[in-house]
Amino acid sequence: MNLETDAMRESVHGLMRQAVADNIFPGGVLLVSRAGRILFHEAYGQANIYTGRKVSLDTVFDLASLTKPLATTLAVMMLMAEKKLGLDQTLDSIIPAFAHTPKADIRIRHLLYHTSGLPDYRPYFNTLSHLPNACRKDALRELLTSESLASSIGEKTRYSDIGFMILEWVIEQVSESRLDDYCQKKIYGPLGIESLFYIDLEQPVPDKSYAATEACPWRRMVLNGMVHDDNAYAMNGIAGHAGLFGTAWAVHQLLTALLNAYNGSGSSVFETPLVRLFLKRESGSERALGFDAPSQENSSSGEFFDKSATAGHLGFTGTSFWMDLGQGIMVILLTNRVHPSSANEQIRAFRPVLHNVVMNSL
Repeated sequence: MNLETDAMRESVHGLMRQAVADNIFPGGVLLVSRAGRILFHEAYGQANIYTGRKVSLDTVFDLASLTKPLATTLAVMMLMAEKKLGLDQTLDSIIPAFAHTPKADIRIRHLLYHTSGLPDYRPYFNTLSHLPNACRKDALRELLTSESLASSIGEKTRYSDIGFMILEWVIEQVSESRLDDYCQKKIYGPLGIESLFYIDLEQPVPDKSYAATEACPWRRMVLNGMVHDDNAYAMNGIAGHAGLFGTAWAVHQLLTALLNAYNGSGSSVFETPLVRLFLKRESGSERALGFDAPSQENSSSGEFFDKSATAGHLGFTGTSFWMDLGQGIMVILLTNRVHPSSANEQIRAFRPVLHNVVMNSL
């Protein structure tokens, strides 16, 4: 721990310990940095309430929807840097299956901004889980191709897992690589990030210490080292909307590389103009390209992040990050709040309180 004064440090430390005591989440890791310097990095509580295993700084969390910005969005950015993809390309120009469908004119930017008109969610796993593993990807893509629009393209913002499932298909089509392989080869590997990865359910689970998630009613087990999201699970763990696992430190490594590129101070992987484009808040929106921006009221980031120059995202399992781009402040909170039940939603009220205390401490 290294926040500015002992009193400030203890206020953050005390809040995290109290959150565990109040069952807001069984366990978590909080990492705070400014200009790349770690100010606070502590672990709390239990990774598994049934075994009593403690959370450590090396605990790997199911990052859930942090997959969207930290894998899928960055893969799109890299393909743009390689001149293989453009924000205004339409789906039918990339994937012929979308030609002559209402989704043909959806552009890559619509998918990243969640303005594609696609529905937010469909329980595809109900269909896919009954099929052999080898058939599931093709079956999912038939479902995606036939999915109806919920509104006109570009008409409104609707946060959509389905849009990011389609982006995963786009990335695979353009890169001729699976999403997890592409991210490892082009992003995580070159940056030396070891603890940020997908778990392919057809392969042995990497030997790590995982934060357990839900006691899943239909899988009839406590999930540990297995993706929580039902649709991602049905896709063998590799998906555009969920499936990424990682430690708080690994998330920090990746975000630091983005922040360095944003500031023009150099990155071995990311190009400054593209990073600035992707992290820029869209006018009149609570979105950047693949990232969230703070809402004007009741933001999970609290009151003190710069609403015009902050990017972040939340994950259903109890994960989040927020970056104040101007001040270079980063707050990464990884928890297992869905363990043992996703009905526990106390983290909604906790997140803004935590971010306010952290920012006041700085």
